[in-house]
Amino acid sequence: MTDNRVPPPFLGDERATLNNWLDWHRETLAVKCAGLSEEQLRQRSTPPSTLSLLGLVRHMAHVERVWFRRVLNDEDVPLLYKTADPDAEFNDVDTASPEEAFATWRAETEHARKLSAEVPLDAIGKQQRHGQDCSHRWILVHMIEEYARHNGHADLLRERIDGVTGE
Repeated sequence: MTDNRVPPPFLGDERATLNNWLDWHRETLAVKCAGLSEEQLRQRSTPPSTLSLLGLVRHMAHVERVWFRRVLNDEDVPLLYKTADPDAEFNDVDTASPEEAFATWRAETEHARKLSAEVPLDAIGKQQRHGQDCSHRWILVHMIEEYARHNGHADLLRERIDGVTGE
C-alpha cells in the first residue's frame, strides 16, 4: 500500500495546522483505498450497513462540495449522488465507477483547497447550514472530524477486505 501522506508538523500557525491535518486525513482515505479492485472497493461491511470504501469516497466528495462550494462560497452547484434515496452515495455503489468517484473526489478536494486559501479563517460562510451561520474555521475543523470518523470506518473496512491495518 503506497503512503504518500506528509505528517502534519508539530509547529505552525492555525491555518497551516488546520490545512495540514485536513490534507493528512484526505490522503488517509486514499491510502485505505489504494491497491484494491473495483469489487473490493464495493465490498460492504456487515448487514444492515451499506458502508463500503467506494461509498465513503463518494460521500466525502459530496461533503467537500457541500461545505466548501455551497456553504462557504455560495456556489449554485448540484448535490452529488443524490436521488430519492438520501444515502445514495453509500447505497448506489454496485454499478458506480470507482474511477469516476475518485476523480470527482479529487476535483472537489482541489476546488476546496483553492476556495479555502482565498478566505480568512474568520469569514462566515455565505450559506447557512441547518439554519446556522458558520465560520470558515468551523468548516475546516468539521471536515477534519468528518474525515477522521470515516477514516476509522475505512480502516475497519480495509482490514476486513485484506487484513491491511495501519494509521
